[in-house]
Amino acid sequence: MSEPWQHRFVEANGIRFHLVEMGEGPLVVLLHGFPQFWYAWRHQIPALAKRFRVVAPDMRGYGDTSRPPAVSDYRIDVLARDVKELVRALGAERAHVVGHDWGGGVAWATALYHPEVVDRLAVLNCPHPVTFSKALRSNLRQLFRSWYMFAFQIPRLPEWGLRRRGAALVDDAFRGWAIRKEAFTDEDLARFKAAILKPGAATAMVNYYRAAFRSVRLTRALEKEGRKIAAPTLLIWAENDRALGKELTHGMEPLFSSSFRIEYVPNCSHWVNEEQPERVSVSLLEHFT
Repeated sequence: MSEPWQHRFVEANGIRFHLVEMGEGPLVVLLHGFPQFWYAWRHQIPALAKRFRVVAPDMRGYGDTSRPPAVSDYRIDVLARDVKELVRALGAERAHVVGHDWGGGVAWATALYHPEVVDRLAVLNCPHPVTFSKALRSNLRQLFRSWYMFAFQIPRLPEWGLRRRGAALVDDAFRGWAIRKEAFTDEDLARFKAAILKPGAATAMVNYYRAAFRSVRLTRALEKEGRKIAAPTLLIWAENDRALGKELTHGMEPLFSSSFRIEYVPNCSHWVNEEQPERVSVSLLEHFT
């Protein structure tokens, strides 16, 4: 059966992005998280494409997008510039930007560093960088939950862990974490495994975490400056996230100069856009229209 969307490649910020595109209208950019690729948005793409031009790229280092070799190539300011330049390369001045997990981190950064390209912002289960930075310094429970971020600083071992037994961690992380196990079919899991096993992909994925630890000063600078997000923002938060505590969403209002709203999703794991696809799609459509 043919896919309803189109695949193509776009040059932006010095690298070649693979993306999926569907629909017409104002631009919506969907940014996936770790350890996924554009396919994480398979449910939202056709739903949003009824009103918008939807683009879901493989982020830098993922899927069929270029994989620069250096850890510094994955700094958060570089990733935010990727989004800005991708929007421009797609012929648009602004876009609604949506991000889940690491894609959410990049979405936050894009809104902070390049507010001129973000029309409306939506983030799914990813804390604001300032909130998360403070939590890692003061919230012992979150520090323990984030153990893997520290483990990812070890050379080579994390890549081995991601690839071992044919990327078997996909079963544990996706279907294992999910409240609705049936949200991930065997085909879905096979596609995510294949993406991790692409040459160099595991290293690129882990380099996001390595670069984040080596550029803490960027987040501290944002915290010190008190820079606020100007785009109207929706935060969708699944309440049964094993990696990120709900307390990371508390007291966020001072971080915004425009409207901000949180929508909590009970009985749902970290993979909210896949476990509750219809609810997420409806929420995004309402936020963007």
